[in-house]
Amino acid sequence: MPIRIIVVDDHPVVRDGLREIFSTDEAFEVVGEAADGPEALALARLTDPDLVLMDLRMPKMSGTELIRRLREQKPGINVLVLTTFDNDADVLPAIEQGATGYLLKDTPRVELLRAAQAAARGETVLSPAVAGLLTRKVRAPERQTLSRRELEVLGLIARGATNREVAAKLFITEATVKTHLLHIFAKLGVKDRAAAVAAAYETGLLKRASET
Repeated sequence: MPIRIIVVDDHPVVRDGLREIFSTDEAFEVVGEAADGPEALALARLTDPDLVLMDLRMPKMSGTELIRRLREQKPGINVLVLTTFDNDADVLPAIEQGATGYLLKDTPRVELLRAAQAAARGETVLSPAVAGLLTRKVRAPERQTLSRRELEVLGLIARGATNREVAAKLFITEATVKTHLLHIFAKLGVKDRAAAVAAAYETGLLKRASET
């Protein structure tokens, strides 16, 4: 039986290219496509795929949130991230939420097909850049610094602002605020807003933010 796969990416050209790659290989059957997280969740319920091939940054729902909800919806589902982002603020949350593999979009066609087959079997597949990043993190774990924008977001959160209020204050969308918070959580090694604020006070990050 072919591997049933759904493709999730907000760029139609990318979806078309991925559909062409997998549809012309007899090992796979593309059973659907989605442009965002909510569509992907509905499609996964409808088609029960063996593998979800997805980008990490899309509208309406972050990639890490989509991975989490897919695994809540079907605990054994395999998710292969295919994206352009290889920094630890993107990689680590995706892996922590249960991504089976993490590849970059410059992965050659043959390697992508081979990796997708492995991911569908539940095997971990990582691009060399991502594997190197994870190895460095294990060998030399360290607390990372926050960007200026992340410091601004965290400073407002510490003063009791909601996501909507932060978005209005900084002239960004609420979705962008949520993305910044996910990156902050990953960098500080915490899981919620309160813990992030506490960690930032302990390390002096919020004090430095207020001085700048």
